[in-house]
Amino acid sequence: MLICFTSSHRTASFELLEQLERRVNAVTDALTAHTDLVSGAVVLATCNRFEAYLDIDEHLIATRAASADAVIQTIGNAAGIDRTQLRDGSSVLYDHAVAEHLFAVSSGLESVIVGEGEIAGQVRRALHSARTNGTVTRDLERMFQDASRISRGVKNNTGISSAGRSIVRLALELASSRITDWAQTSVLLVGTGAYAGASLAALRDRGATNVRVYSRTGRAATFAASHAIEAVPTDGLTDAVASADLIVTCSIAPTVILDRATVENAANLPGSLDRRLIIDLGLPRNVDPAVAQVDGVELLDLETISLHAPLDELSAAADARALVGEAAAEFAAGRAEQKVEPALIALRSHVFDVLDAEISRLDKRDAAERDAIESALRHMVGVLLHTPSVRARELAREGDAGAFIDGAKALFGVEPNESAIRLDLARNTADDAANEAAS
Repeated sequence: MLICFTSSHRTASFELLEQLERRVNAVTDALTAHTDLVSGAVVLATCNRFEAYLDIDEHLIATRAASADAVIQTIGNAAGIDRTQLRDGSSVLYDHAVAEHLFAVSSGLESVIVGEGEIAGQVRRALHSARTNGTVTRDLERMFQDASRISRGVKNNTGISSAGRSIVRLALELASSRITDWAQTSVLLVGTGAYAGASLAALRDRGATNVRVYSRTGRAATFAASHAIEAVPTDGLTDAVASADLIVTCSIAPTVILDRATVENAANLPGSLDRRLIIDLGLPRNVDPAVAQVDGVELLDLETISLHAPLDELSAAADARALVGEAAAEFAAGRAEQKVEPALIALRSHVFDVLDAEISRLDKRDAAERDAIESALRHMVGVLLHTPSVRARELAREGDAGAFIDGAKALFGVEPNESAIRLDLARNTADDAANEAAS
């Protein structure tokens, strides 16, 4: 059974993700040492995401809830995080949902900036690391290989790569009807991640020069220094709001940063500007919708932006999701087919052993006649095996793999060949690694 433990900017605080990332080696070692439960593991750790993709022997766990508890307990102990805190900041996915989630992650659909391309490389490196450590199982290998292929397909066949930045551009286009001179506009940027960088670039393209940045986690100074703008002190949000014509929020914070009370307090400060426009690009929201009830404040959030001025690129995420969904369904069907492969291998081995025994009786014939007969017999056997092979995979996709396995055993006395499957995995893994190195 495939399981994914996932904690990301959508579910956890920056501090929790940072703690998990710092302890990634300890967590990986703890999971892979848990051999009574985990047969394979691939760990993906970035600044905004920590995920463990695990292959678990479902026969060793009574329920899915028990497997989730065991995984969370192991990760929590290794990272030094309270189990309740870890559970609240994460989720656990199973089987079909695991592949669909990984495909979406690798395609940039779960990133802070939708469609960003860096995550695909991080997914590939996570697989490479697991290969090096010898923790990849057949299902994990195939799933991660599919994820890389699908992310390329999404990038090449949709406009997802530009969708996130298009939202920033669209928001500023809407703001232009309220702003007469960008060079004279006082802008407050809330957030210091990649989305903030894209927002700052778009603001500068518009002609904005008076931009300050605020971070609730104290990272404003570093961001400001690298982008040549002014940083707002951690305790200076209210004052900064009071002097801002335009506020753009684009933080990965899972909670509201700018609430109604802060905006009202800013509006009541001496010298506060009479009107201000707030653009909330956060997902989840960075701004409490109630700020729109404060006199002189107008709020544009993602829902409003998409509703009133949609761009073609905004449909790219839906197109990408459709591709990911199709790929996940095919992956699930492929996993179902794997259930009959050991029996198929055993059946082929049995039939070809019989064939080889019959061919060995042809030794007294001349070489040309013997070769012709052998070729004809091997062709006939291949044709005869084609139909049961196709039917076996059809039964597996229909959820009835046992019918073929039981039938092959009843008719031919063959047992599933698990050792052949393991050899096939080792050969395919080596081939995939060589192909990656060559490319």
